[in-house]
Amino acid sequence: QVQLVESGGGLVQPGGSLRLSCAASGSIFSIYHMYWYRQAPGKERELVATITSGYATMYPDSVKGRFTISRDNAKNTVYLQMNSLKPEDTAVYYCYSAEGAWGQGTQVTVSS
Repeated sequence: QVQLVESGGGLVQPGGSLRLSCAASGSIFSIYHMYWYRQAPGKERELVATITSGYATMYPDSVKGRFTISRDNAKNTVYLQMNSLKPEDTAVYYCYSAEGAWGQGTQVTVSS
């Protein structure tokens, strides 16, 4: 059973950047699509980035051009580089494996 552990969240000012990491264990990481979701208080969980096993990426319009998802199969890790952060990006960010596992989440707060 795959286990996912996120890191890299924190408090950042508007316009700033953060890079989230999600380390996977117990899985053949390279064959699975990977995803980043976020959930703000009182809102539904929202998909913010997808990376396929073939390295194709997809983003919703709300983050396109600001967020970049990448993966390092040698390190069993997926990343989310977030630039030009806005207060509305504040949420708990989760990684998800198409194998069917969620990480525990990492808090991102964008505030001055």
